[in-house]
Amino acid sequence: MAEEFQRTAQFHGASFRESDLFGLTVRDSDLREARIASSWVDGMRITGFDGAAGSLFVDDVEVSEFVADELDRRHPERVQLRAARTADDLRAMWPILKRLWAQTKDRAETLPESVRNERVDGEWSFVETLRHLIFGIDSWVGVMLTDPPEPYHRLGLPPTDFSDEDSATLGLDRSARPGYTEVVEALDAQWARVDAVLAELTDADLEQLRTGSLGVGEEPETVTVAHCLGVILREHTEHRRFAERDLAALASAAEETSAH
Repeated sequence: MAEEFQRTAQFHGASFRESDLFGLTVRDSDLREARIASSWVDGMRITGFDGAAGSLFVDDVEVSEFVADELDRRHPERVQLRAARTADDLRAMWPILKRLWAQTKDRAETLPESVRNERVDGEWSFVETLRHLIFGIDSWVGVMLTDPPEPYHRLGLPPTDFSDEDSATLGLDRSARPGYTEVVEALDAQWARVDAVLAELTDADLEQLRTGSLGVGEEPETVTVAHCLGVILREHTEHRRFAERDLAALASAAEETSAH
């Protein structure tokens, strides 16, 4: 098994020459100013949340604008979300995202339960993605907007940089393996919470400030209500994009297996 490096700076400024980096995986790391020259990059993939990996040059051509435009073409809801400014805009955006997610869940439900729990290239499985959406709503609606006494649902899945210890402190079990139906029911309840907040939202509310801590030992941060809701909508937009990508790969693999 290949060695794994975590939270290390030992490669800062390092240079690799005539080296075998086939299958290299880099996650949640700082690759700014990295250069790959005179090397084979067939099949190399770079993924940035919200299409924002930063400026990227391929053979001296800056391609990030092309990538962003292509993502907008494939996922026009991204454009509509960026244009949302008012309470009515956000209210109009949310049903669109729920409808898109309903289509994605329909696609997932054509696959066996085991496949819905299968990861593609080390990314979250479909069930894990839904669990992360639960966590996101707990954070940005629960902690920041409604402040319930126990804000986190036990099935929520925090970001990968949360430790098991910090997750447990919040009442979360990263290693839990709940069934798909249970997770969907929990997410539906979370969506109802967003429904309730948006139903009462006014334009004046959007500029109100909210303060909360979004992790164990984290300093409280102060942001607007508009920011909190924007995070929820963007998370639903981008994680659906990833889910659709991985479901397509899983379906293709299943078809190939059945063909043999």
